[in-house]
Amino acid sequence: MAFGSFDKGHDAPMAEINTTPLVDVMLVLLVVFIVTAPLLTHAVKLDLPQATASANEEKPEQIQLSIDAAGQLFWNQQPVAREALPARFAEAARTNPEVELHLRADKGVRYEVVAQTLAAAQENGVTRVGFVTEAP
Repeated sequence: MAFGSFDKGHDAPMAEINTTPLVDVMLVLLVVFIVTAPLLTHAVKLDLPQATASANEEKPEQIQLSIDAAGQLFWNQQPVAREALPARFAEAARTNPEVELHLRADKGVRYEVVAQTLAAAQENGVTRVGFVTEAP
């Protein structure tokens, strides 16, 4: 650091910044990065075999549960009694834990019926629920 002056008889500290050490450090860092950058992108060349088989994507089972305006339930378009619903949910969840419930309810159905249906599904292990609507 420069604390002196080049003037004889003037003892005040030098007020200009010495940038030489900064430039030296920056040039060293630049050289290091230039040398190491190609090493980071180097990869092993492999000729991988080609496979023609498609990926095995197994879709989870879907339960299409519909509730009409009168409150009648339909399990995959088949009428089902409200009392049999918990047992059917439990069976579906035991067979496939990733089962999805797609609920279609008429807009005139009381919310109580929909809430009871959702509670029965949740109590019996069906946790994935989707509400099906129609676009306007």
